[in-house]
Amino acid sequence: MRSLLVYCLVAFALVPWLPYGTAYETCSASAQQAHCFFEQENSKLRERYHSEYSAAFTYNTNVTEENRQAMIAVYAEGARQNKLLAQTIRAANYAKSEDGNIRRQARMLQELGADVLEPSDYLELKNAISAMQSNYATTTVCSYTNRTNCSLTLEPHIQERLSNSRDPAELAWYWREWYDKAGTPMRDNFAKYVRLTRKAANMNGYRSYADYWVHFYEDATFESQLDATYKALLPFYRQIHGYVRYRLRQHYGPEVVPAEGNIPMHLLGNMWGQSWNEVIDLFTPYPERPFVDVTSEMERQAYSVQKLFELGDQFFQSLGMRALPTTFWNRSVLTRPADREVVCHASAWDFYQDSDVRIKMCTEVNTHYLYVVHHELGHIQYYLQYEQQPAVYRGAPNPGFHEAVGDVIALSVMSAKHLQSINLTSNGTLDEESRINELFKRALSKIVFLPFGYTMDKYRYAVFRGELDESQWNCGFWQMRSEFGGVEPPMARSDKDFDPPAKYHIDADVEYLRYFAAHIFQFQFHKALCRLAGQYAPGDSTRTLDNCDIFGSRRAGDAFKKFLSAGNSRHWKEVLEEFTGETEMDPAALLEYFDPLYQWLKRENKRLGVPLGWEETNKIPSNCCGAFST
Repeated sequence: MRSLLVYCLVAFALVPWLPYGTAYETCSASAQQAHCFFEQENSKLRERYHSEYSAAFTYNTNVTEENRQAMIAVYAEGARQNKLLAQTIRAANYAKSEDGNIRRQARMLQELGADVLEPSDYLELKNAISAMQSNYATTTVCSYTNRTNCSLTLEPHIQERLSNSRDPAELAWYWREWYDKAGTPMRDNFAKYVRLTRKAANMNGYRSYADYWVHFYEDATFESQLDATYKALLPFYRQIHGYVRYRLRQHYGPEVVPAEGNIPMHLLGNMWGQSWNEVIDLFTPYPERPFVDVTSEMERQAYSVQKLFELGDQFFQSLGMRALPTTFWNRSVLTRPADREVVCHASAWDFYQDSDVRIKMCTEVNTHYLYVVHHELGHIQYYLQYEQQPAVYRGAPNPGFHEAVGDVIALSVMSAKHLQSINLTSNGTLDEESRINELFKRALSKIVFLPFGYTMDKYRYAVFRGELDESQWNCGFWQMRSEFGGVEPPMARSDKDFDPPAKYHIDADVEYLRYFAAHIFQFQFHKALCRLAGQYAPGDSTRTLDNCDIFGSRRAGDAFKKFLSAGNSRHWKEVLEEFTGETEMDPAALLEYFDPLYQWLKRENKRLGVPLGWEETNKIPSNCCGAFST
């Protein structure tokens, strides 16, 4: 690399460099000079990304109008530079270079996304998105028991009630308060967002913004693979759904929970019904078998937020990976500040300079955050491992990979074997009934999430492609939630309401298929790592996927590091095959992991006479729109 840099400096001293937007045919004729061009532009990209993420981090950790405008200004200047760079790359015809590395960089840097828009449109789009984010971050609701106290935030106040209240009226109150205030007021901003992203997609040569999103998977069949994977997992989900609905009906009664209909989502312990494990006490398979109570044990041992992150750091280091830099500890925002508004949604940040990586989240000491900490540190370790790559390659080759990295570590962390090793439980081996309980608890986040994750982007694809009229945007959203996941709102919703922006990722323009894909890939990664660590063998009851702990395995760590360090420099199927021996997103490892639970649910539901499946929701107008079945 050093010799190339010296060559580049000499070459650019001898050959007059032309400004952006001007074809540079001498450079295009020379592979060496092409490499020089991209090396210099990647250096400039690192500076731009550093400026953009610095401004965004400042805004996210101090939500003020001044910081929002400053962030938008930085992004607008970056968009201008990116547009000029793309013009230069096209003029030099780099995308047809004989060098595959040059072609890949050229293709990626020519993809402008929203940057392609005219400055006025770009600013309007960024203002619409950031306004939705600001509304989400600052939304507060009124207390059910004291309607004059309207200062309750989603975390921790509302979530605490969703987790602990068993009063359907109280739960419905908080559900409605949140959706009415975080969702409905953002209808106009969402409409601007849809209009302008459609315009940007068309200017980039895509039929819709949905097609633009899907292209990042570099597989023309990936959307159909998504549909096939959902269908493959549906029988298992139906067993969980039927069992949970049956138990909820026993607890709340037939006037609250129907025998064969949709589950009212406010009863499920999560604002969006995307995980149900917060209320597992209502439907634990073996209630006489206590769960591993990690939260209580952490409290007894006086765990701190710092301790949670130190545990995560130690796990990655045990695999031979990099320690968290000193700057991580100095610059991250790990707890909610008392003096300002912040976006509490957990996120990891790469600042593209001097190993500057950070996390922003409002961490609390409990089992949930033990998991989330390891998930976010997975992003951080990915950043550190591919740091040596050019800026254009500092990302995952498949968006689902980035989300899967931390989750695969968390699968080990939450195993009974690992929890015993860090003194959070006394028993590292579970009896069969306790094992079913633990698998059920994990399924209430892992399996239950999949119809939700599937719906988030199937809905937006329909909006982006114009398959839903704007008058149907809200009822279409709930029809999909019902059709694909069998859940519904606690009260009727009309098109005077607008509920999608009550979910952060919709406000923030975050493509969501990555999370669905990550829930599949993480089990493929887990199986490969467990095999390398000697922790898994097919048919061996002492080495199962659900009690595998790869902590301390340098062999697994070396394979993981190689996988992560490739970044986005090669097609995802190539690096996946090197790592796991597979070339596709495949739910087989996930189904193997949960198979003991699946078999138990089938037997138990048959014994209880539990009906499976669900009817159409009656919480939306009957003339909403046609079915969305895949």
